[in-house]
Amino acid sequence: MARGDLSDAEWRIAEPLLPAEHGRKSRPSYDNRKFLNGMLHVLRAGCPWRDMHERYGKWNSVYVRFRRWAEQGVWDALLETLVELGLTDDWQHMIDSTTVRGHSPAAGAKGGLIRRLLVDQAAAFRQKSVPAQTVRDALSAPS
Repeated sequence: MARGDLSDAEWRIAEPLLPAEHGRKSRPSYDNRKFLNGMLHVLRAGCPWRDMHERYGKWNSVYVRFRRWAEQGVWDALLETLVELGLTDDWQHMIDSTTVRGHSPAAGAKGGLIRRLLVDQAAAFRQKSVPAQTVRDALSAPS
């Protein structure tokens, strides 16, 4: 286990909250723990995905799983569950303003038709990407 990787206690909490992965086209599915550690390493270090350490696997495989989980709403559900369990506060988020650009509505401009359509389409896509069974449902189901 490398510095910054999930401890066994942390993994016991996170493991049931992550979707099961299946191998595709005769390829094996790799360990979610290794991939999650790789994702957290990239986010913590701020390095590009291509510079992720080799011990976490192929950078592209880790990135694809990260994007798939984002599209499925796994990250939102994971954070919500950790807040509900009292393991983190929902206000503990930081955005580095040097890499985030404000959009024109933030400066008081009205969005045009195309902008409104894109926002509506993104909202509709987000509704579709939320898994049918939420993390809360999975945790409350009898074992």
